[in-house]
Amino acid sequence: MISRNQQLFERAQQRIPGGVNSPVRAFRSVGGTPRFFVTGSGARVTDADGTSYIDYVGSWGPLILGHAHPAVVAAVCDAAAHGLSFGAPTESEVEMAELLCDLLPSLELVRLVSSGTEATMSAIRLARGFTGRDLLVKFEGCYHGHSDSLLVKAGSGMLTFGNPSSGGVPADVARHTLVLDYNDADGLAAAFAEHGARIAAVIVEVVAGNMNLIAPRPAFLQEMRDLCSRHGSVLIFDEVMTGFRVGDKGAQGLYGVTPDLTTLGKVIGGGMPVGAFGGRREIMARIAPLGPVYQAGTLSGNPVAVAAGLATLKLLQMPGFHESLARRTRQLCDGLLAAAAKHGVVFSAQSIGGMFGLYFRSQCPQTYAQVMECDTDAFNRFFHGMLDAGHYFAPSAFEAGFVSAAHGEADIASTIAAADAVFRAW
Repeated sequence: MISRNQQLFERAQQRIPGGVNSPVRAFRSVGGTPRFFVTGSGARVTDADGTSYIDYVGSWGPLILGHAHPAVVAAVCDAAAHGLSFGAPTESEVEMAELLCDLLPSLELVRLVSSGTEATMSAIRLARGFTGRDLLVKFEGCYHGHSDSLLVKAGSGMLTFGNPSSGGVPADVARHTLVLDYNDADGLAAAFAEHGARIAAVIVEVVAGNMNLIAPRPAFLQEMRDLCSRHGSVLIFDEVMTGFRVGDKGAQGLYGVTPDLTTLGKVIGGGMPVGAFGGRREIMARIAPLGPVYQAGTLSGNPVAVAAGLATLKLLQMPGFHESLARRTRQLCDGLLAAAAKHGVVFSAQSIGGMFGLYFRSQCPQTYAQVMECDTDAFNRFFHGMLDAGHYFAPSAFEAGFVSAAHGEADIASTIAAADAVFRAW
């Protein structure tokens, strides 16, 4: 008998390209049928067939409190009861801006948008408008949304499908993007030596999360900061994924390097579509209506979405929140490592805050090239074994995973036990 998930997927493919509204959801890299989820509560999700899973995707990072947290749901319901959208200023937008600037000292002014893609796209336009330069530096395997100038050797679903560049991006646009190796401070210095006077901005995922989880070398980030300062280029930290996920002051607080602009998303929306970009006052003052760099959005600062984000961010201020989250995430990685070692499976894992990476490689990768050495067939076996056992990981070997505050000791123990069984049958 055909499953309800399969029925829905076949139906979806008749009207939605590939049957999904974001490519990696299609399960094409791992094979099989995508799960269509119906409900989520705490650390668990339930699909259309009524099967429950312990969830390590968390809507790709936003659900740091878990699914349907009562305080977030109540805030959303209250805001919706007062109106879904106004297209005009609200007090909640001001409160959100104030809170973000309080939490991240690098933000002096901040603009709310509706997605991380909008945030990074707008930050790059602003950097170019501020410097009067065109050239953008990014790093291979880092994903900053799907705007044209950023889909050059990108990560996330672009890696999953083995196609690190996108059709439909004009060559004339791509030529303004210089792609370097992540974690290569010497390569960055050489690029600035040759092109420094033309570089408008450097954008980086401080902790790369879209070619799996790759930790930055501290010297790499500091060299980036020094070079941008020396050459008058704008340093943009893409913290759409890491913002308030790896620590209470984001990755910039964790590594002690201050950017000129920061892009945010995911956690600041608490599961609703919110993004933001902000930074130094003199740069942000170039945004319309103060300056000539145009950016606008009908639903920017949407009151229902902002309500979800505010409720989430306030709960993250509880003493010990991030320490507890990091401890639980390390517990997961340590347990999976032990299970793999017990059965002789080549495997490595690491975590930063509430993010983790799993690699079918003897050591955790530090570069894009090392990521590409991972055994994707082994990952696919692991993914389906865990899925069958009721544990939902990202359906791609090139995505970071996420633990939420709702994941308890029993959830982690259950996942480790399931992995032990999967590795035993390896």
